[in-house]
Amino acid sequence: MSLIGYARVSTEDQTPLPQSQALNSAGCAEIHEEQASGGNRARPVLARVLERIGKGDTLVVVRIDRLARSLSHLLEVIERLEAKGAFFRSLTDPIDTSSPQGKFTLQVLGAAAEFERALIRERTKAGLASARTKGRIGGNPGLRARDPAALRKVRLARQDGYMERLNQTAQDWVPHVRRLRPAMAWEDVLRIVNGPLPRERQWTQSRLLRAVNAYVRHGFLPETVLGRAGRRETDDRLPAIVAAIRGADPDITLQAICARLEAMRERTPRGRTSWQPSSVRMLLERAERLGLLR
Repeated sequence: MSLIGYARVSTEDQTPLPQSQALNSAGCAEIHEEQASGGNRARPVLARVLERIGKGDTLVVVRIDRLARSLSHLLEVIERLEAKGAFFRSLTDPIDTSSPQGKFTLQVLGAAAEFERALIRERTKAGLASARTKGRIGGNPGLRARDPAALRKVRLARQDGYMERLNQTAQDWVPHVRRLRPAMAWEDVLRIVNGPLPRERQWTQSRLLRAVNAYVRHGFLPETVLGRAGRRETDDRLPAIVAAIRGADPDITLQAICARLEAMRERTPRGRTSWQPSSVRMLLERAERLGLLR
C-alpha cells in the first residue's frame, strides 16, 4: 500500500517542483509529473498511473484542479480508483476517500452534480414550452436557412462533443493502442481493450478505428499507430496476446489472465475454452523468448 503522487502543470514555462516537494513531504513513495492542459482527459502519464495503481494504494495530488478541471472528470477518476480498491487524497481539499469524512464529501459532490444536471434539464424544458406558447419555433434560424456559417458552427460543435465523449473513455483504450499498435492486429487489440470492460462499454472495431483516427488528427496519438500490422506467425499470436495483457498490468495473476482470456473467448493452444494457469505460464515463457515482454 503506497502513496502515489501526481503533479501537473499546464505549460512548459511552469514547474511542477513545488507540487512534487509537497507530495514528497506528504510521504509519497513515487511521484509522476506531467505537462498537459487540465481540460484534456487523455493524459498519458495519468493514464499510466491509473493503469498501474494497485489495491490499497492512494493517488495523492496537491489540489483537486491538478487532477481534474470538472466535477464529472474527478468523479470518473475516483470511480476508476475505487474499482481497483485504491483511494484518492487531495492535500489542500477535504477529500480523502480512505476516510469516512472524505467519502461523505465525495457523496455530497456527486449529489450536487446530479442536482445541477437536473436543473439544467428542467430549465431547458421550461424554455422550450414557453417559446411554443408564444408561437416561436425552436432551433437555429441559420440552420433552417442552411446558412454555411451556421452549418460549420454545428459541425465544429459536434466534433468537440465527440472528442469530449472520447476523452471520457480514453483511459480504456488509448494506453493499449499506444502500446500495441502497429505490432498487433486491430482485431486482437480490440479483444484486449474489451477484455476488462462490461458489455455495455465494449467497443466495435469500426468505433475504435474512428476514435483512433480522431486522436491521431488532434495529435493525441502518433500516426504510427495506424500503420499496417506486420504478419505474425500463427504460433506467436497467443504469446503476443498474453504478453499484452501482462504488459497492461504487470501485477496481474495467472488466474486473472485466464479469466481475461476466457472473457475474450480465446481458445487454448489445444482448442479448449477453459484456461489453466499452467497454459498461461507456458505462453508467457514463450513470449519472453520472443522478446515480447518488457
